Amino acid sequence: MGIGEWFKERWVDISRPKKGGGFEPCGRGEAKKRAYPKCVPASKAASMSTAEKKSAVTRKRKEVRWAKSIRSPVRVATFSKLARAKKPRA
Repeated sequence: MGIGEWFKERWVDISRPKKGGGFEPCGRGEAKKRAYPKCVPASKAASMSTAEKKSAVTRKRKEVRWAKSIRSPVRVATFSKLARAKKPRA
């Protein structure tokens, strides 16, 4: 996948589910009012289990708390190392 295809994908924030299903688009308007988003492509979000989504958001929130003290951007893997080790290869 090239960078052009990456930008064309629809990115969603898995920490903000909609009431009718699906997720809010990625990003945040008011920086001081909301937590940092955990963004993934919509296709990836659809294939993740509820536990995987919760785990990814929890790890992001934990890193954000630590990174605020050093004022650096926060990037967290979508799947934990333990989860990746357990998944069978296709």
